[in-house]
Amino acid sequence: MLDGKVALVTGAGAGIGRAIAAAYADAGATVMVTDIDTGAAEAVAKEITDGGGTAASAHLDTTEPDQHEAVIAQVEERFGRLDIAANNAGVTVPATPTAELPIEQWQKVRNVDLDGVFYGVRAQIPAMLRAGGGVILVTSSIAGERGLYGMAPYAAAKHGVIGLMQTIAWEYGEQGIRALSVGPAYIKTGLEENIPEDIRRQLPGMHALGRMGEPHEVADAFVWLSSDKASFLTGSYIPVDGGYLAR
Repeated sequence: MLDGKVALVTGAGAGIGRAIAAAYADAGATVMVTDIDTGAAEAVAKEITDGGGTAASAHLDTTEPDQHEAVIAQVEERFGRLDIAANNAGVTVPATPTAELPIEQWQKVRNVDLDGVFYGVRAQIPAMLRAGGGVILVTSSIAGERGLYGMAPYAAAKHGVIGLMQTIAWEYGEQGIRALSVGPAYIKTGLEENIPEDIRRQLPGMHALGRMGEPHEVADAFVWLSSDKASFLTGSYIPVDGGYLAR
């Protein structure tokens, strides 16, 4: 489905990002695996190449604009082009009512989940224009559509990246670039173990399917959206939420 394409994935060392990188490779794409954890990125790239795919890895702190530029240069030098960018890197902080939220926690989430995506797309768009077009995706969230109690910085950032993708869709659509937001609900990445047990027990029932999602279910959506099968989709927000937003 993605044969001949070159894809970049941020935050690909674990969780949803790792699943996206693996799914891209399984679909035939060459993948640049990036993460702030260099060792984790290297391990995912090795898993791909050991499985017969083509991948490389690079360190990327998405809060540093110059690092995005450097990674794009590596992609073009090594693989000749950039066709797909999955801006997946993200963080959150413990749930805190808005008026009690420390400024540094607001800034931490904004720096990665919103500013870091902007820095990424700012470097990715020129590369895609040189390649004749491409697809830019961002991992938003159900919090990009609904507020979540105690999660003001996360919800604000995830709303923000949806607007960013919609703007890019209008600015660059006629030049062959599509831009899309994907909104996962609660996914089994292991991070849910940090949620208090009484709340964690409620998570499956928050979804119409009665269960949490699996990383590969989000990754499969990324693959389809990145392919020519979704050629008339741009500017859209696509929930992968097990029916969470249907409540």
